[in-house]
Order: sequence, then C-alpha cells, then structure tokens
Amino acid sequence: MNSKKKNNNQDNSVNFTELVGIAGEDLFPLYYYWTGECFRSSKKLFGIFIQQLQSFESFLDDHGARLNKKWFYFSELIASMRNLGIVAYLLHHIFYRYEHYKIEEIEKDSSDFIVDTGQTLEFVNEFIKKLFIACLEEAKELRIPVKEIVPPEKEYSDIEATQPLPVDFEFKKVDGEKERILSLARKVRKVAKMCREENLGCKFSSEELFELVPLKINEKKARKLKTIIHGVQSDYDTYVKNTVMERENSKLSDLRRATSIPLHLLEAARWLSHFYERHESDTNPNSASEKIAAVVDRKEVLDKIINFCFYYSNYYMQKGNALAEDIMTAYVEKVQYELPVPKPLGFHAKPSTYVSLIVNEHGTDVEMIVESQRFNAKSVINLLMAAGLISDKGYEKVIFEGDRQVLDDLKILAENNYCEDDKIPEKLNYLRILRNMPRV
Repeated sequence: MNSKKKNNNQDNSVNFTELVGIAGEDLFPLYYYWTGECFRSSKKLFGIFIQQLQSFESFLDDHGARLNKKWFYFSELIASMRNLGIVAYLLHHIFYRYEHYKIEEIEKDSSDFIVDTGQTLEFVNEFIKKLFIACLEEAKELRIPVKEIVPPEKEYSDIEATQPLPVDFEFKKVDGEKERILSLARKVRKVAKMCREENLGCKFSSEELFELVPLKINEKKARKLKTIIHGVQSDYDTYVKNTVMERENSKLSDLRRATSIPLHLLEAARWLSHFYERHESDTNPNSASEKIAAVVDRKEVLDKIINFCFYYSNYYMQKGNALAEDIMTAYVEKVQYELPVPKPLGFHAKPSTYVSLIVNEHGTDVEMIVESQRFNAKSVINLLMAAGLISDKGYEKVIFEGDRQVLDDLKILAENNYCEDDKIPEKLNYLRILRNMPRV
C-alpha cells in the first residue's frame, strides 16, 4: 500500500516536471536572448517578459508550488523576475519618453536624472539576468526540460515613432475649471509636503538604508504617494486636458508633466520595495530569501529604491510644488484685509516667522502693503524689512493682499497677537508642526 502511494507521488512529480517544461516553453527562450550578445532593452521585450512570467507564476500557484519544499525556491525566483520585469518596463518607459515629460525650466539643473535612469535600468536588467541564470540552474536541478532556442532580435524590437500625428483636437470649455485647477494644485502641494516630511531630498549611506527600509520607507508608502499622484492626473485628464484654460496657460500642462515622472518612479519604488520586503528582507526570512539575496545584492536594491526612485520623485514633486503655487496664485481671487501690527514689538522675528509659515503652507502669494511698497509675506526677511518702515511711521495697522483662505488664517493669527505668548489657536494647529520642521 505504502509502496503504491510512493510510486504515485513519484509519477505525479514526473508529470508535473513535464508540465512545467510545457508551461515555460515560451519563457525559457528569453533566457538565451537576455544573456546573449544581441540583448537590447525594449518595451515590447519587457511586456512579453512580464506576460510570460505572470502566466507561468499563475501555473505554479495553481499547482501549489509555493507550498512545496522542492519547488518553493524556483517559484520565488519566478516571482522575483516578474517584480523586476515591471521595474525594468517602467524605467525603460521613463528613459524613452523623457523628451515628452521634460520641462525646460525644470531640467536646467537635473542633467543627472536621465543618466541615472539609464544606469538604473542597466542595473535592473543585470539583476534579472542573474535571477534568470539562477532560475535555469534550478530548472536543471529539478530536471525541467528546457529547449535551447535563441529568439531573433527583431522579435522583441519596438516600432519607433517617426512622425507624430498633427495636434488638431478641439479645445473645450468646462464648467468649474478654475475650482478644479485649484484643487489639483493643492493636491500636488500635499504630495510635495509629504515628500519633504520624509526627508526624501537626501541621499543615504548603505547603513542608513537598512534602517530606513522597510521600517520608515516601504512598499506601502510608495503606493500611497503614487495613488495620490495618479488621482491628480486622472482628474486633470478628465477636467483640464484639452480645455481652453489649458491652452491659455502652459503651466497647467507643465504641472501634468512634472507629476508624470514621480508617478512612474513611485510605481518602480513600489515593485522594488515589494521584491526586497517579500523576497530578500530579514524581516520575513525563508529558505529562499538568503539564496536570492546572494544573487541580487540587497544594498544595491535599497540604493535604487531610496537614492534613485524616492530621491528623484521628491525632486520633481518639489518642482511641481513651485508650479502649483504659481498656478494657485494666478487663479485665486485676491482680497485685502487690514490687520493690526503685533504688540508691543511689531513684526520682529517671531510674528514674521508665523506669518511666513502660514503663507507658505497655503502656497499662494500674499503681500504686505505699507504705503506704496509691497513686501512678500512668504519671506521672513521681507517682513523684517517692512517692520522697520512700519516702526518709523508708527503704523498700528497694515494691509495684507492675497487669497481669502490664507488671509482668514492670518486674521486668526492677528486676533491672537501673532502668538507672542506662544499659545497657538486650535484652528492654526498646523503651525505647531511647521515651526519645528527644517525650512526648505
């Protein structure tokens, strides 16, 4: 009885091995192309690669390969390649669509980005190559039949765009355009602020990277930021794209482009983080994680997550933040409030700082008007300059001009004597956080 059961298990194992060979017959030839001299990155290649891996991974899951000791490592290699295949597709897309995304004013001081993108794509392709080699070695151990077929290069070549179609789409007028544009700009500023709060504008050492991921920066955070940006772009495409207002203000399409690169980078960060957390991290060790970490160096993966994906996402979001503030200033209705001068010392450092924090938090331009002179209320230095004039003239009130929403908060500040006693009113609670944050 036991002998018969053992023989049945052996037969099932042999049959499954043969089925694996059949299921992977379109995937395995990619190994010989990927490791060959004719290898070239292309969107078509990565698309086929991801599709084949998804189908193959599904086949393995259907047969419970992840729950089998013999097949677990092989299954993890396939899943790892799929994760990195998606990253390669996204990086390739950014690299070759860069001319459509870039904004001349933004790109003046970001020449390193496209070079770093190309280098990161090469790194990821090398990661995949190493995993592919490990996968075929494991396939040999498992006695999976693999046909040595080298596909022709043209099979994976993209059709290059030569002449773009003429732009002749009819621009439309949409109700409520202004309100929607202001809402979009505020959402962009929200993401930019979240990036600043995470200190993503810095590059980190190898030791620091292990402390950051996945404790502070992880797949979940990348997904959250990416989802907000995707919502901004979706609203833009529904309510602003191809409208009269977009045609009249080029900064609107610039804002759309400024969020495109972070959108793709954060998606790449999400999949790289998933690969690290799921297949390499010590937080969830298994029989395959150490083997995969030996194939793809953990430090290199973390470096690409933080010092490339998140770093440049922050860079472009801060540029988008500046665009959003310009757009908001252009579309808000300006009003004037007459507000009292702080007592007893006027606009010295503390009240000027609180005014500046409020104005910068909202993003739109606000000016303090003293006689015929205008002072930028975003700048503490400008407010201190105005303070001298106010003191010389003995003024007890000054005029602020800008968006009503900002001036309403300044009015609350003024009603509390600009928090000279350090008691911040509940409606201005955000000042408690802002005053302790480093200025950018």
